[in-house]
Amino acid sequence: MAAFPIHSNFQGDFVPQLVEVDTEDSMDAVAEKCAYHSVGRRVAPQPDKVMRVRNHESKEVYPREMKVCDANWRLTETIDVIFADE
Repeated sequence: MAAFPIHSNFQGDFVPQLVEVDTEDSMDAVAEKCAYHSVGRRVAPQPDKVMRVRNHESKEVYPREMKVCDANWRLTETIDVIFADE
């Protein structure tokens, strides 16, 4: 387990955030940590949606259970967090 900084580009937010995640965090945990800085502040909650993580400007989302250490990210990688249907 190690701290790992990423840039979060949260859907609907105009402020990118530097967020510290852990190498053992799942993508669901990454989405939650990023949401803390955006949802309820500059982004309206969407309780009927699931938050998903993807590489910046990619169309493919990571599996929700995938860990940060398996994503091959570089330090301060920019990721998108989007709202999606299940």
